Order: sequence, then C-alpha cells, then structure tokens
Amino acid sequence: MKFSKYHALGNDYLVLDPADCKKMPEGSDVVKICHRNFGLGSDGILYGPEKSDRADFKLRILNPDASEAEKSGNGLRIFSRYLFDTKRVESGAPFTVDTLGGVVKCVVSDGGNTITVEMGRASFDSKKIPVLGEGGEVINREFEIGGKAYKYCCATVGNPHCVLPMENATPELAREIGPVIENMTALFPNRTNVQLLQVLDRNNIKIEIWERGAGYTLASGSSSSAAAAVARRLGLCDNDITVHMQGGLLSIRIAPDYSITMSGPATKVGVYEMSPSVLSQNLPPKI
Repeated sequence: MKFSKYHALGNDYLVLDPADCKKMPEGSDVVKICHRNFGLGSDGILYGPEKSDRADFKLRILNPDASEAEKSGNGLRIFSRYLFDTKRVESGAPFTVDTLGGVVKCVVSDGGNTITVEMGRASFDSKKIPVLGEGGEVINREFEIGGKAYKYCCATVGNPHCVLPMENATPELAREIGPVIENMTALFPNRTNVQLLQVLDRNNIKIEIWERGAGYTLASGSSSSAAAAVARRLGLCDNDITVHMQGGLLSIRIAPDYSITMSGPATKVGVYEMSPSVLSQNLPPKI
C-alpha cells in the first residue's frame, strides 16, 4: 500500500489514492496505519480522489480511531496540494471537492505553497450542529467539568465544534478537558471537536485544539474556521482573522453571512510503501 504523507502546519495526513488501493481501509487497519509507533503515523487518512456526481473530485476523511470525518480544512488543503502535485489541477484554476460535510471550492496558488478553501457557511444553530437540549443558537451557554463552570459556543462548518472563550488557552487545559467535552454524547450526539479560544485583538486569535477522533493537534482548518466564526459572532473580532496555533498561522475571512474562506500552506513530507506486516500485527492493549 503506497501513501503520500503531507502536513498542514504540523497536522499530518496520509493520502491514499484509489488508483493504488481499490478499497478504502477501515476499522483496525486504519488504527494500525495511523499509529505513531506501530504504523506510519498520522492524524488521519485521506482517501481520494474518487468520482463524484456533484463535484470535480470526491474525498473521504478517516480519523486515527477509524471514524469518518465530515470535513477537514487541513485535510482539504493537503488533498488540494496532492491533486496539484499529481498534475490533476493547475495553479490558479478553481476546482470543487465533494466531502460528507458538503462541496467546497479550492484554489492552489503560489507554486503549490498556498491553498485557499471556501469552507462553506458557519451555523450556530443547535439542530444543524447538532447539539441536544435547548434549541436556537448555541452561544454563551454553560456546562461544568470537574466542578468548574465553562462558557461555550457551538458551530458547524460541515462538522461539529465546541468553542470555549477564555483568557488563557493552554495545551495542558486542552488535553485535560478536550476528551471530556468530545465525549459528552448527551449533549453532542456525534461527539465534537473542541477549541479553546483566546482573543488577542480584533484581527488575531489563538486556539488550542482537541480533535474528535484524533486528540490534541497542532493545527486544524475547520477548528480555525469555527473559532474565528464564534469570535466574530461574539463581536470580539473583525472579518479578517489570523488564527495562531501551535503549528503556525492560518488566514480566515468571514463574509457577512458567515461564509468562511481559509488560506494557508500544505507541505509534502514524502511517499511511503507500507509493509503488509503493519496490518497483520496485534497492537498492545491500552494500560
């Protein structure tokens, strides 16, 4: 099985082309392939391009726990760069990608170094995200974790996000409360991505990210989009926002109707031929 590995600000994915593997991996195979010590190591697998009736290309996105993601901003930038590198798209020419979270428009520019993705329109509506319980927009609600109250807002850009505005967002806190919030299934029936949001000024925010199915990550395009949309909805930021993450910076532009345009890099790491022994091994149980 041949994989092309890319990263987008440290958020790494393995691209598996159907031309090299007719069947998308699933279940424990995905877990083994993505494992940092027993496999190739990645934050997920991008399976594509497949044929689509509603877009130029179709993309499937697998998390390291083998669940399937609706959309990934970094994954879309990486997939776009892969399409450019394999000469399926040209610099400056827009194309569309079909994901479970909707069809998006992408453009590769600057010799492949910059990819712009129209992520779609952010919504804060509980039914669209989805969030159970009280209806309407999920803005400045409150829950308790470990005896401490947290304000939270929720948004979807094709996948669910829970954003917690706070004065000081840290990796340690993201690792502590991220998995708890992700798995609040009484509130989030599809689980959720989690972002700790720290507003720096009218045009800059910092986020720490706990990704559904992947854990703590250095960067995320959909998380950046959702957090920026929440900062704008709260009146804390203007329309053009730079998102600061452990892996680097992303540019987000928010239209008046909350349509999101994201711009940033994607970098090729290399091409890997995986041994079949990776799939035949038994992973040790968690202790």
